[in-house]
Formats: sequence, structure tokens, C-alpha cells
Amino acid sequence: MVTLFHCLSARSFRPLWALEELVLPYELRVLPFPPRVHDKGFFAHNPLGTVPLLVDGATRISESAAACQYLAARYDPSGLDVGAAEPEFGAYLNYLHFGEATLTFPQTLVLRYRHFEPAERRQPQVAEDYAKWFLARLRSLEPRLAEHEWLVAERFSAADISVGYALLLARHLALDAQFTPAVAAYWARLQQRPAYQRAQALQFEAAAAQGVAPVAAPDLRP
Repeated sequence: MVTLFHCLSARSFRPLWALEELVLPYELRVLPFPPRVHDKGFFAHNPLGTVPLLVDGATRISESAAACQYLAARYDPSGLDVGAAEPEFGAYLNYLHFGEATLTFPQTLVLRYRHFEPAERRQPQVAEDYAKWFLARLRSLEPRLAEHEWLVAERFSAADISVGYALLLARHLALDAQFTPAVAAYWARLQQRPAYQRAQALQFEAAAAQGVAPVAAPDLRP
């Protein structure tokens, strides 16, 4: 059985959402955030001390977009996965990694320097600059989404999960009010997916059952 180590609303939400889309049996282990500080035993599983950690037999993946790509390719070819023989394979890989490398990265700096650092170390200008960086790059999706329901191959794929998490994080950071029209409509469609809704509910149910409380930060609240 697949095991996913997860923190509430962290990047590990991507593979959690993918698992729900695939309706795979899995074990969800919720950790306090950040686990490298609050659960030292986790280093025995992942020397980085970060989530996600997806374990599937001998396979261990600690990158959220890679975990989605792995699950899609292994368990749902021609569904969540877009194969190498398909015309939009390259676009699929690009958007899959765009969601993390281009859209999520700048938001982590907003999160750090607006919320997580002690008051004396916060950097409002840094947070504002990276929020603008995120929104500028997000606007590049507007023409595509104005013409297509999903990002690639005329179907929902792991690329949508990757980008969708970046939009979820933007909502927690109160950046969603600045989404362009097609991006806002796309975000609304993503939230209507039953697997997304199940993943959102299940992470909080599992956290409560495992005695893990959300931290007082915007990306870790429902």
C-alpha cells in the first residue's frame, strides 16, 4: 500500500489529491509542521525532514510534482498521465513543473517573510515583490485557460493538480482576488472536483485522529 507523509495544506496536498483522484488505497500519516522541528523521528524516513514523502514499495519520492507524475504514470496512463506518445506530452511536463518551480516558489517567500518569520525578521517588501512575481507569471495561463477547460490534452491531468495547489496556496495568502477571469474560473472548476473536496476533508480528519493540530499560519488552515 502507498504511504503518504503529509502536513496540513503543504505541498504534500498535491499527491494527496492525486491519490484521491486515482481512488487508490493508501495510508495517510499527518505530521506537525514543520516536521524537521516537531517530529525528529521523521528524519529516519526522509533525511530532508520535509513533506511530501511518498512511499510505494521500494520507491520513495520527496518532490510533490514528481510524486504526482509517478502516481499518474504508474496507476493512470492516458488518464491523469499524459504519455510520451501524445502530442501535448511536452506541454504536460512543462505545466506539471511550472506549478511548483514557477508558481509555488515565490509564494513560499511571501509565506516566510509575511507570516512565519518572527516579527523583527519579517520583510514586507520582499513579500510584496514575490507576490507580484507570482501574479505576473500566473497571468501567462490566462490565454490558455480562456480557450481550454484544463491545461493539456483536453482532460484533467496531474498538471492541473500541480498548478491547482499553487492556486490553493494563493487563496490562503489572499492573492486569489487578483486572479484574471479565466484563471479564476479554472480555480472554481478545480474546487468542484470531488477528489479535491475529499482530500481537503480527509487531511483534517486524519490530523484530528492522529493528534496533529494546524499551526497558526494561513497555508495550514482550511
